[in-house]
Amino acid sequence: MSDFTISRRQLLAGTAALGVTGPALAQPTADDQLLALFDAIFAEGIADSPERATALGLDTGANAGLKSQLSDYSRAGRTADLARAKHQLERLRAIPTDALSSARRLDRDVVEHDLSRRVMNETRFGFGSAGGNFAPYVLTHSDGAYREVPGFLENQHRVNNSDDAEAWLGRLSAFAGALDQNTQRLREEAAMGVAPPAFLLDLALPQMQRLRDTPAGETALVTALTRKAVAANVAGAWGGRALAIVEREIFPALDRQISAVTALRATATMDAGVWKLPEGAAYYDSAVKSSTTTNYTAEEVHQLGFAQVAEISAQLDTLLKGQGLTQGTVGQRLVALNERPDQTYPNSDAGKEELLSELRSHAARMYPQLEKLFISQPKSKLDVKRVPVAIQEGGAGAYYQAGTPDGSRNGTFFINLTDSFDRPKFGLPTITFHEGIPGHHFQVMLALESPDVPPIRRRAGYSTYTEGWALYAETLADEIGYYDGNPLGRIGYLQSLLFRATRLVVDTGIHHKRWSKDQAIQYMVDTTGFARGRTTREIVRYCGAPGQALSYKIGHTKWLAVRDMVKAKQGAAFDVRQFHEILRLGAMPLVLFEREALRRA
Repeated sequence: MSDFTISRRQLLAGTAALGVTGPALAQPTADDQLLALFDAIFAEGIADSPERATALGLDTGANAGLKSQLSDYSRAGRTADLARAKHQLERLRAIPTDALSSARRLDRDVVEHDLSRRVMNETRFGFGSAGGNFAPYVLTHSDGAYREVPGFLENQHRVNNSDDAEAWLGRLSAFAGALDQNTQRLREEAAMGVAPPAFLLDLALPQMQRLRDTPAGETALVTALTRKAVAANVAGAWGGRALAIVEREIFPALDRQISAVTALRATATMDAGVWKLPEGAAYYDSAVKSSTTTNYTAEEVHQLGFAQVAEISAQLDTLLKGQGLTQGTVGQRLVALNERPDQTYPNSDAGKEELLSELRSHAARMYPQLEKLFISQPKSKLDVKRVPVAIQEGGAGAYYQAGTPDGSRNGTFFINLTDSFDRPKFGLPTITFHEGIPGHHFQVMLALESPDVPPIRRRAGYSTYTEGWALYAETLADEIGYYDGNPLGRIGYLQSLLFRATRLVVDTGIHHKRWSKDQAIQYMVDTTGFARGRTTREIVRYCGAPGQALSYKIGHTKWLAVRDMVKAKQGAAFDVRQFHEILRLGAMPLVLFEREALRRA
């Protein structure tokens, strides 16, 4: 929270306490009231999420106590979160909308959309989480404290002094508590009929066991603290104290969790879709609408996916023939291209380092091109790293982690290198543009650094906007000629679009059409030509995150459509650089994105 925000709120509170009224002091406007409420809601969110406080660099001063804490993973915590959201929504709706400026009306509408959807969905569906993206299961191969906390500590908890090191130890003890909260909630929701598919538990158990089987002194929970303390010249027996907490508190909690998950696995089914859950059809319908911020039905998305798959496949067919690949389906020819020795790096540490170097080179080559596309660029630069080996199995293929608004920590593009074969060379440019520049890195960091976006909105998670932008960023690279003279790179770009169109089919196939996991895998392999290992990781992710995978292509389609609308309105005056300044207003639902883009045109 900025010093300006705090001082303004204190001023308003102070004048009210003094009873100062009349013409000598202007009464707070509707904009003032809204921003003060946003300050309060933001502060409540920071207090509720110590990890977010650390990520934003706000675990200092009055918030320093948060540095030794973790979020509440229990059902009681979920209930408290929902009650707080209801109260926040009531306070928001009490502010007169008509009196707001246009900028604040946008902020108000975005926050109201977020809170109202969350309150409606989490009240109706009393399990998992049902905010922007739905997550029905509290523990899977990709969700749960056992996965989230170690990486968070290693990558985001800063150790600059002894207080920071003590806070790390406090978070280790809190980690043991979070594990037990997850375990208890898993049991409670399983009793409600909400249990992950057996294959998700089969992926989760080895990861839990791997953490448990690692000698305590060799876990990142201990080694990262020691490394950071040494680097900062913070003297103390930090490694020994951390080791004791891991052995006495964390490992026993992991044993209890492994036992509970093993017991649940014995009764779990292989049914992949959420149709099997209480009110499963309604749950998925709400997930589709929430993730896409549209009113699409599952069936409409399913049919849209088939249509876009056909259109993109036709473009690929022409390019593949130009490479001498004329036999078989588009998917089969993409497999053949992937299998060419010149398109894969060795599946070795050295080969993976070469792959990372190529990703970095694409980012470096894109930077000089960005002035053609953007007026504003983020202060934070981009790092490219591999997903930590300890969590790569079952993890996402790639993801972005934001830097800090002051530029002290770069944004990071993580890529999963479980198998180098999954990442052929012809697809490396486009994944760089999606996760890095000008994709998530620009979209996330321009909002974080923007003074026009209240803190409450700077990390808003509308994946149909954010993922739609990232896919649109891939299109921008093609439009500025990055693939001129590189037909293989353009094949990689179109394969990426085909992959996202295929997601529309398989996500709705799993959760609406009741496809099996294997049926969805086979369709994606046949259609996209992606390696089976990579495809399997994708499909199992969709099984635990219904609707989220739809946001990419739905959002991409909307970004292009809105740009066309603005072009039609402005004619020769259209400037794509000015259009992209909308990123400085933060993520928003698609209906508000369209409204705001046309208002600004």
